[in-house]
Amino acid sequence: MTGSLPAVADLVAAVADLPQGMVVLPGLARCDGDTWAQIKDDPAHPQHLLAQLLDRLGRDPTEVRDWPTAGAAGAPPGRRALVFELLRPAGSSERWRDLRLDDGALAGLRRLDCAGPQEEALAIALLLRETLETPGATAALVTPDRDLARRVAAELRRWGIEIDDSAGLPLNRTPPGIFLRLVLEAVAQDLAPVPLLALLKHPLSACGMAPEQCRALTRRLEVAALRGPRPAAGIAGLEAALAGADAALRRFVAALGRALAPLVAALGAGETGLSGIVAAHIAAAEALARSDAEAGAARLWCEPAGEAAAQMMSELLDACADFPPIAGAEYPALFEGLVTGPVVRPPFGRHPRLFIWGLLEARLQQADRVVLGALNEGVWPPQTESDPWLSRPMRRAFGLPPPERRVGMAAHDFAQAMGAREVVLTRAVRVEGAPTVPSRWLSRLDTVLRAAGREAALRQGAAPLEWQRRIDAAAHVPAAPPEPRPPVAARPRRLSVTEIETWMRDPYAIYARRVLRLEALDPLDADPGAAERGMFIHAALDRFVGDYPGALPADALERLLALGREAFGSALERPGVAAFWWPRFRRIAEWFVGFESARRQEAAPLGAECRGQIELDAPAGPFTLVAVADRIDRRTDGGLAVIDYKTGSLPAKSDVSLGFAPQLPLEAAIAEAGGFPGIAAAPVEELAFWHVSGLNPPGDVCPVAATPAELRACIDDALAGVRALVARFDDPETPYRAVPRPSAQPRYSDYRHLERVKEWLDPADGDA
Repeated sequence: MTGSLPAVADLVAAVADLPQGMVVLPGLARCDGDTWAQIKDDPAHPQHLLAQLLDRLGRDPTEVRDWPTAGAAGAPPGRRALVFELLRPAGSSERWRDLRLDDGALAGLRRLDCAGPQEEALAIALLLRETLETPGATAALVTPDRDLARRVAAELRRWGIEIDDSAGLPLNRTPPGIFLRLVLEAVAQDLAPVPLLALLKHPLSACGMAPEQCRALTRRLEVAALRGPRPAAGIAGLEAALAGADAALRRFVAALGRALAPLVAALGAGETGLSGIVAAHIAAAEALARSDAEAGAARLWCEPAGEAAAQMMSELLDACADFPPIAGAEYPALFEGLVTGPVVRPPFGRHPRLFIWGLLEARLQQADRVVLGALNEGVWPPQTESDPWLSRPMRRAFGLPPPERRVGMAAHDFAQAMGAREVVLTRAVRVEGAPTVPSRWLSRLDTVLRAAGREAALRQGAAPLEWQRRIDAAAHVPAAPPEPRPPVAARPRRLSVTEIETWMRDPYAIYARRVLRLEALDPLDADPGAAERGMFIHAALDRFVGDYPGALPADALERLLALGREAFGSALERPGVAAFWWPRFRRIAEWFVGFESARRQEAAPLGAECRGQIELDAPAGPFTLVAVADRIDRRTDGGLAVIDYKTGSLPAKSDVSLGFAPQLPLEAAIAEAGGFPGIAAAPVEELAFWHVSGLNPPGDVCPVAATPAELRACIDDALAGVRALVARFDDPETPYRAVPRPSAQPRYSDYRHLERVKEWLDPADGDA
């Protein structure tokens, strides 16, 4: 005890006055009178509270005797003097100029500056694991950072070590606590995809069936209804999304609805008693946890964490009589606040020689090796914050301690922990990408060692950093790019013009999609993105061109905007779509109507979203090339114009000329061959991208070629290139390589993780 509380100080004084009373002062420093006076005036000094306690006892530091066995099994000789110097009051720090350190002062002392929190945790875990190589040796991590403590505990599990953490695990981080929270979160958010999947994929979820069957149905539900845009709210929304699904999925959703029905009703109620909501919460959790072999209560409330959760819910039920009525929607926040309080401490199964201690526990115990972790400002010592209601003079007048007292108490804990036989000081240089500030005690230690000419002494024991870097480093094995060679019979005989570009840039993507039939899943609870925006705009423009192929009506702009509202549909209810996308579409519509009015004098639309195809002769048999042209016009000179609407970026002109963006030229080749039904074959005299971005300018026409000769060469080269590409891949020895030309690889691919490009592509060959 340091006597920080007045009542404790009074108790200590009473004991000191007893005939056989004894008071032990932990870590009392020996210093001259001037330094002691400065300590009394510095609340951030580790001896400040002891100085105040001695004043309250009416004793002088010289009257305090040394404990008979002090230092017998602790730090090496000279460590005590080093600790006193690095914590010396600022007013007497000029004495560092004449400082001399014994060789034993730095014995058993190391410092590790790690790259980040994960690296720090792994280095500490390796230090603790190394201790076990010495029979009977003990080691402890001392830190106020609970995140670091959890990381270290997780890293030690790679060796099957469950470390004894004195702080335990908060109930809200245990499996039963997480499950109870997820039940509430899923219901409170109307069974939105992310919280619902988190609940159903929890190990305790079973819904009255075998857990593995529940997992399988959950995965099927995810693909059938929860990927892509969010379904309508609640069980009714899920049932509507599964209207065409098989009976097993519909029964699964029905069982889920029955289990959650009481809680849905309770959370949707107005002012009601808390006991009914808690009972509904317990009933829903037990119903979801019930399996085909065990009752929900038996699975949910078992083991130490389950017993702690059961005790908390029982105490909450007992306390409900004293709660006023609350709205059901307020219960999740109330439960979240309550479940963070209880702590679960396993009664057995922890390692007998490794420990994680908080600052308070470290005062009372000793270990052979002590790691002082998270030595950064704001963590150890904690950040001091000014009171917004009481200034420092006001706190002093009321007899309240200054904010710096917390720093002094943390400094005392640091000084005491430095008394171990072997001490390792660790910190993370960066946290979440931001640089950190070393603890003031580390900065002072650097200054003291620099003054003594020993600044490099603590940096020589950095072997754990090298261990940390190497433990998960895979042996370098030269990787070869994938080169699958499926039989010709399995290779695709029908591709779209957009897939031709992928085929040239990334053949492996065609192999994965068309041969292996792998399709990327839509994201969960997806918001409309750039692709959806393009679909909405395309749909509105196509509908407008189809409805008005001749002269435009007088109210053309209003009609196009009305078609846009139909195309956007429910997406306009999203704030981001209404605030950003709709104004862009309005500007596009204004430009489109104005430009279209003039264009109708030169060309008439023949169709929008025109689907066509041609067959090409190839060594392995006919190959079908299909296309969907955004728009085809008939010019006044009899030629055709093939147009592609682009809401995003345009392909580079060099890519079009070199054949890496062949979509429009190939659509032109299909049109010239009469491959679009209802559109007679004719020469294509115009190929253009209409860039409708809604920005400044809102629209622009970008021709593919500047002259008729360039246009003809572009079309002929594209068609010849496809013929050569098909013939090449009709050879069974031709592999489907991943990005054969790194400089021409696609900007995005759903199959990049399967290609493992970063393992084999040299960054010098292109952007990896």
